[in-house]
Amino acid sequence: MLPLQSPHLYCHPERSDGPMHFVSATRIWSFPSLLKDAQGAALLEFAIALPLLVVFVVGIFDFSGAFNQKQKIEQAAQEGAIIAGAQPMSDIASGNGNPDSLQPVVTAVFNSLASSGVLPNAGLSCSPPPPAPTGPKPPGLTWTYKISGCPDDLIITINREWVCPAPCPSGPPVAVGTMVTVTYPYHWRFNSVIQLLIPGAKYADTPTTESATVHNQM
Repeated sequence: MLPLQSPHLYCHPERSDGPMHFVSATRIWSFPSLLKDAQGAALLEFAIALPLLVVFVVGIFDFSGAFNQKQKIEQAAQEGAIIAGAQPMSDIASGNGNPDSLQPVVTAVFNSLASSGVLPNAGLSCSPPPPAPTGPKPPGLTWTYKISGCPDDLIITINREWVCPAPCPSGPPVAVGTMVTVTYPYHWRFNSVIQLLIPGAKYADTPTTESATVHNQM
C-alpha cells in the first residue's frame, strides 16, 4: 500500500554566507497511523455521546412508565366510583367513622391496582381491608383510607356528597354523586442516569392522583 504524501516547505541555507532558499520536502503518512487517528476520534465521539444516549433512552422508558401508571390509577378510580354509586346511602352519615358500604369500593380499587402491577407488594405487606379511615368532619361525607406497605402509601378518598358544579349539564334538580380519588407515588428511574450529566441532580417521587365521579343510584 502506497504511503500518503503531503508536501511541505522548509528553509534550507545552501551556504553559511549566502541567501536562504526554500526547498520542497515531503512528509510521509502511513495508512496505519491515519487509521489509529480515525479510531481515536471515533472513540472520543462515542464517549461524549454515550451519556446523552443513555439519558435519552431511559427518559423515554421512564416517562412512558409514568403515563402507564397514571392510566392504571385512573382505571382503578373509575371502577371504584362505579361500585360506590351503586352502594346504599343508609349507613352514610357524618357520625359513622367507617361505613360498611364503602368497603367494596376500597377493595375494588385495591384489586384493580394489584392486578395491573401498580402495587408490587399486594397480598404481602399490604392488603385490604385497610385500617379505619379518617372520618368526615360534620357535616361532610368524605372518608380517606390509607393502605401502607405497598411499598408506598395508597390513598383512597371517597366523597359521597359530590354535587354537580353549576351549570350542571343534567339541569335542575342538581345531581348528587360519589367521587373516588386515588393517589399513589411514581418512583423515577431517571434519577440513576441524570447524574451522568448533572451530578447530584434528582427527581422527587411524583404522587399520581386520579379521580372519577358517578351519580348515586340509590
